[in-house]
Amino acid sequence: MSRPRLLIGLAAACVLVAAAYWFVVREGSADPRVLVPNLTATIGEGSDAVGVAANGAVVRWLPLPEDPPLPRLPLDEVPKGGAVKGPALEQVRVLAAVPGALRPYLARSSFGENGVDVELTTGIEIRFGDAAQAQRKWLAAAAILADPEVTALDYVNVIAPSRPVYEGSGHELPAAP
Repeated sequence: MSRPRLLIGLAAACVLVAAAYWFVVREGSADPRVLVPNLTATIGEGSDAVGVAANGAVVRWLPLPEDPPLPRLPLDEVPKGGAVKGPALEQVRVLAAVPGALRPYLARSSFGENGVDVELTTGIEIRFGDAAQAQRKWLAAAAILADPEVTALDYVNVIAPSRPVYEGSGHELPAAP
């Protein structure tokens, strides 16, 4: 094969590869997206408050929603390293699993002797234990709160979601959404 034919063949191959990239590969591989984290809680108050994503990452750049406000974690300062750990992460996992209809009624969470507790805006405490089966535990709590025979209570214990326990008469139930 002569040198000019070799150069023409190489040039044609380069054009073919460039066209294949431009029309086939580039179209399918360049999909720019910005994934915005789902905020589940806050650390701090007022203008110093920062959001915490469902995976425990501290998100400083995203504005906090005002309505409904996110529940506060009982931390005095933002943890070093950019993520919550330990009991605060257990709380975040429970808060991330809350059904949308109950989200407006969340006030705060804490971690006590029995694990994660979430307080509703009406003062009712929901006791979760750990974050295992958090969605199932929220569904058990929601069933108690939606029961028309229950008109007021102090706490709902969903540590064992198949056998929730509730008691009290000191706090009104949240209004139906």
